[in-house]
Amino acid sequence: MSLIEIHDIYKIYNPGENEVRALDGVSLTVEHGEFLAIVGQSGSGKSTLMNMLGLLDIPTSGTYILDGVDVKDMTDDELSEIRNKKIGFIFQGFNLIPSLTAVENVELPLVYRGMKKEERNKLALEALDRVGLSHRLDHLPKQMSGGQQQRVAIARAVAARPPIILADEPTGNLDSHSGVEVMKILHELHEEGRTVILITHDNDIADEAERVIRISDGQIVADFLNKKG
Repeated sequence: MSLIEIHDIYKIYNPGENEVRALDGVSLTVEHGEFLAIVGQSGSGKSTLMNMLGLLDIPTSGTYILDGVDVKDMTDDELSEIRNKKIGFIFQGFNLIPSLTAVENVELPLVYRGMKKEERNKLALEALDRVGLSHRLDHLPKQMSGGQQQRVAIARAVAARPPIILADEPTGNLDSHSGVEVMKILHELHEEGRTVILITHDNDIADEAERVIRISDGQIVADFLNKKG
C-alpha cells in the first residue's frame, strides 16, 4: 500500500467565469521512504499541492488517501490530529515563537500531543542534539542565525518522529553554507526511513532528491527518477 495516493485533485478559486485552477486534475502516488522534490515557479501550484499533502487545505474535488485512509470526510480536529502525528513541517520562514527558547519551541507540538513534560523534554533535547544545537537550548530565535533557527525548526518537525517530513523551501532564507547543512539533515532523515517531500523553485535543490515532480499551471508536467539524487 502506498503512503500517499491523490487522484484527480482540483483546487479552484472563484469558480465560474474568472476561476483560477491552482490545481488542475493532479494525480500522484508517493511510496513509503521516498525522497522527492516538487519543483515549480511561483504560481505553478506547488505550494497549493503542499497544503493539500499536509492537510492544511482541502481540495475542491478529488481523492486523497493517506496511509490507506481517505481524508475527505474527516473533521478539522481529526485532520489536525493526523498532521500532528504523521507530518513534520519545515517552512521557509522558520515559524518559531519569538518569546520561546529553542527547546521550548521544539517542545510546543509535543504539548499538543498530550505528552508528559519529562518525555517532551527528552525528545526535544534529542532532536536539538541531532541538528547540532545542544549548546543553544536556552537561546531565543533572535539570538540565533538564520541557519540555526532553521535547524531549530527541523528539530521541532522531527522531535515526535513523524513518518513524513514536508519541507517548503527550507533553504530559501539561508546562505549557501546553512543551506548545505539543512539539506544534509534532510538526507539523514531520509536514510533513517522518513518520507521526505521537498517543495522548491530551485532546480539545484530539487536535484538532490531521488525523484523529481515538476508542476506548472496546476498540472504535473514531469515525474522522473533523478540519477543525481
